[in-house]
This record gives sequence, C-alpha cells and structure tokens, in this order.
Amino acid sequence: MTRILLISGSTRDGSTNTAALRTIAAVAPPSVRTELYAGLRELPAFVPGADPAEYPAVSALRAELAAADAVLICTPEYAGTLPGSIKNLLDWTVGTADLYEKPTAWLTVAVPGRGGGAEATLSTVLGYVGAQIVESACTRLPVLGADVGDDGLVGSAEFRSGARQVLAALVAHTPGE
Repeated sequence: MTRILLISGSTRDGSTNTAALRTIAAVAPPSVRTELYAGLRELPAFVPGADPAEYPAVSALRAELAAADAVLICTPEYAGTLPGSIKNLLDWTVGTADLYEKPTAWLTVAVPGRGGGAEATLSTVLGYVGAQIVESACTRLPVLGADVGDDGLVGSAEFRSGARQVLAALVAHTPGE
C-alpha cells in the first residue's frame, strides 16, 4: 500500500485547495492510502537550530512525513509566492531528511494566470531540500468555490479524472512501483 501525505497550504475554512485534496483522497484507489495533514495552523514559527522535540506540532509533522511514501501539496498563491504558513512548514524540513528524495508534487487549483509564483517557489524550496519533484504529477486543475459541493468535495468529473492521473503519476515514482 502506498501512503501519500496531502498538504494544503491554506489555513482558510472552505479552501478550494483543501477541497481538492479531500477529493483526491475520495477518489484514491484502494491501493493508495491518503492522509490529509491537519497541523498547519499549529506549527510554530520556524526557529533555526531549534530542537524539533521541543515543539509537538513539529514532531508530529516530521512523523507524518517519515511515514509517507510521497507528498502532494496544494497551495494558493499569496502576494506572488507561497503563503507564510506553508513556507513555514517547508522551512521546518530544511536541514533534515524529511523530504530528501521523497517523491513530491504539487497541484495548482488557481485559474490560469494565477499560481505561477507559488509553483516557482515550491520548485525552488523543494529542490533545495532535495525532494524528488515528480514533474508528471505537478499539474493545474482549476477549482472555483462554486465547484465545491456541500460535502466539501469537488464534484466535477474532469477534476476527478485529473486527480486520479495525479495520483497515478505520483504513485509510479514511489518505492516498490
């Protein structure tokens, strides 16, 4: 069984990024176990040289990353780059092996013309920490707020088909595949 950690870069309730990841979890095949990371709001500001054991939220993040075979990030773009919350999460992985050689991809749900700054920053930071960026799984599947149903999932057949393709591309790069 392949385990994929899903990380939303949004802390906003009703986020289309989080809805997209919930939908990916819902359409995952039985051979793929997904886990939606829920600790973004609890992560303390990154402190270089700090002992992560002093921060339970950081220890929990590191445990989830260690248990994952792959990581999928879906984040909005704020002010032309990543939101501070997701950059903070990634900063906690600098100098560790948390993402080193781990298959990692991102999904952009922004409409065309938006999100490029977040993608560029993810590429830079993930490259810096040595993540194995799975280019074939990095994609754009736009989602509008109106696309999210009362169940918190994206109902579009086109999105769901694209989500399955993202998962398949990411799983193809995990150990044992």
